[in-house]
Amino acid sequence: MRKFVVTVVQEIEADTPEEAALLMYQSLTIGPAPLTFSVRDDTNSTLDVRLDQSQADEFAASDHTADPGNW
Repeated sequence: MRKFVVTVVQEIEADTPEEAALLMYQSLTIGPAPLTFSVRDDTNSTLDVRLDQSQADEFAASDHTADPGNW
């Protein structure tokens, strides 16, 4: 199985990096999940990904632990 680094892409105005991180945390706890990500694979190739809300919600609602591909 390959490894990926997934980074949330959201522009936040703040006075310090700590404040930006706290504002990001706050937005994750009170708002909808983000849909725009930057994904880097194990070869350091990076791709920007924007998820479709309905497809993402459908995927999140499924139990993917039963998929033999995850074993």
